[in-house]
Amino acid sequence: MQLFLFHYAVLPAVLGSTTPVISVMVTLSLNSSAYVAEIFRAGLQSIDKGQAEAAHSLGMNKIQVMRHVLLPQAFKRSIPPLGNEFIVLLKDSSLGAMIAAQELLYWGRAASGQYLRVWEPYLMVALVYLILTLSLTYLLNYMERRLDVK
Repeated sequence: MQLFLFHYAVLPAVLGSTTPVISVMVTLSLNSSAYVAEIFRAGLQSIDKGQAEAAHSLGMNKIQVMRHVLLPQAFKRSIPPLGNEFIVLLKDSSLGAMIAAQELLYWGRAASGQYLRVWEPYLMVALVYLILTLSLTYLLNYMERRLDVK
């Protein structure tokens, strides 16, 4: 619904005219940014308050505490949910086909109509999404092991 609302109502009113690709990018960015902000907030809140108190007792100001103590720990704790959000965002990009944005599912639908084949184009689209998500999953697992995220 957000995609339809932004493509047919909000963005044309703001920008005058828009393309489906811009609508998909803006809508998915706004939707995902709310989740990403919540992930970072939860990551920061998961750090024990004693960490900041200890840094203050060493003479650090608030900016130094954030930069050198809290943010590195919060970032490491936020990697798994951020990776999940990135994979969800990749999968949600297929929603762009609903407003004729030229993305993977759009081209699968076009090939299905052009060659009168139903299974082959959609199976290839599914295979490409599977390869992309598995690749991202392995990359994120590597990052988690490399940074020793627990």
